[in-house]
Amino acid sequence: MIGGAKLKDLIGLTLRSIAINEHKEQVTLTTVEGRQFIMWHCQDCCESVGLTDIPDNLDDLTGSPLVTAEKRTNSTDDPPEYAESFKWTFYEFATNKGSATFRWLGESNGYYSEDVDFDEITPTVPAASGGVG
Repeated sequence: MIGGAKLKDLIGLTLRSIAINEHKEQVTLTTVEGRQFIMWHCQDCCESVGLTDIPDNLDDLTGSPLVTAEKRTNSTDDPPEYAESFKWTFYEFATNKGSATFRWLGESNGYYSEDVDFDEITPTVPAASGGVG
């Protein structure tokens, strides 16, 4: 189950791992406490949202508590060549070891979302069987 989360929920948590899917459309952050957070976009018609820059220093984000988790957007600088509408989204994270920024580009015809979502993945618990013994 995926639910809304706030970036500030990550402050003070320690990341165990960072996984990026093969199409560069989803980043999964797993904490040592077992919580999972994702940066992603549910694709629709006439739009494209994906990672354009993946930091080289991801090790700086694991093994130490996060002290910074910020999101910035920009829809004016560095336009893509053929996009009718676009939005750059930057997710910046830092620990006492260093910082890293994930840069996303969302493009569309102007009628669809170009946003990157941030959510927490909540494990589903199977319903207890109601059998009579």
